[in-house]
Amino acid sequence: MFNPSRDQVRRFFLDAWRAWREQRPLEPMQALAVEHVARHPEYHRWLEDEDALDRDFPPEAGETNPFLHLALHLSISEQLSIDQPPGVKGAYQRLLERLDDEHDAQHAVMDCLAEMIWQAQRHNRPPDTVAYIECLNAKCPG
Repeated sequence: MFNPSRDQVRRFFLDAWRAWREQRPLEPMQALAVEHVARHPEYHRWLEDEDALDRDFPPEAGETNPFLHLALHLSISEQLSIDQPPGVKGAYQRLLERLDDEHDAQHAVMDCLAEMIWQAQRHNRPPDTVAYIECLNAKCPG
């Protein structure tokens, strides 16, 4: 299983964004990352700043970590492409129908994904995919 470090994730996003800006060919995962980056112009300055590789984004300071946010988007895209965990794709489709915006639907999924990850870390246990899907279904019963 691929388990990149914080530095590897950050470098991936900086390199993908730079390659796109320089109009160089992108690998498929870079192209997907750039699609998500393009929807977040508020993060562009961080993706153009090498110093961001070492910067902390403490939530206590009201900051969103752009690298974490974008990595969650990539995770959701991957989950949807293979319907893993089972049911995520159907729940996403219902959210998409209700919200009528792909990015908004991904953010709704992201809320549940982040909660699942936080709970797993907080309680030192594996991610609870059943609770994840239940969270998604609660956002859009159907």
